[in-house]
Amino acid sequence: MSFYFAIIGTRDNPLYTYEFGTSKSGGDGVARFREDQRSMNQFILHSSLDMVEEVQWTNRDLYLKTVDRFNNLMVSGFVTGGNIKFLLLHDQKAEDPIRQFFTEVHEAYVKTLMNPFYEVDMRIVSVVFDQRVRAAARKYL
Repeated sequence: MSFYFAIIGTRDNPLYTYEFGTSKSGGDGVARFREDQRSMNQFILHSSLDMVEEVQWTNRDLYLKTVDRFNNLMVSGFVTGGNIKFLLLHDQKAEDPIRQFFTEVHEAYVKTLMNPFYEVDMRIVSVVFDQRVRAAARKYL
């Protein structure tokens, strides 16, 4: 299974992206998107932003579950209190591991926000944040 994760800022700008494959059940962690699909991943996530904004006002949870579909791929969303959107493009139907992944990444994001040198809507270039996202991906997905 393959995943494409992105954090989208309040001005619909990408703050962080990460493409990976499953590490569970003997997976090697390498994304297996088709070559023609790989170039579309970012477009698919950004096109689902309208659906995320629609669903976020009808859902009381931060985790929005699956908000959009494209062919055999699904987009799951998570919205922070500051309206930062976490989007995950995937082909997996299990909701609980995705929720746990988003929760752990949200915790790492909040710690990044507490950095006095980080401003909202800045690209996230922290090596520690990247390591935490990768660890959460290996752990849950």
